[in-house]
Amino acid sequence: MIAKISNLINNLLTVNVFFVLLSFIWFLVAIAGKYANIPLGLLVWQSLWEPLFLPSISVLMGGAILSGTISYVSKSFDRSA
Repeated sequence: MIAKISNLINNLLTVNVFFVLLSFIWFLVAIAGKYANIPLGLLVWQSLWEPLFLPSISVLMGGAILSGTISYVSKSFDRSA
């Protein structure tokens, strides 16, 4: 049961990592566009920061901590058994 939950968390975190990386790439491209006077969506990115990107980063950090904790606990149970 713990292995299934851990596998699900790891899969969700993998998807979330790619989302965060794509968001960061969008941010970098939008910043470069601003300095080149080309509108590449910086205002849209800024408007999505609080409702979308910030929670995604928070879920990524919390999930990584949860995944590590589950791994540690499951290894502790394996040693004691």
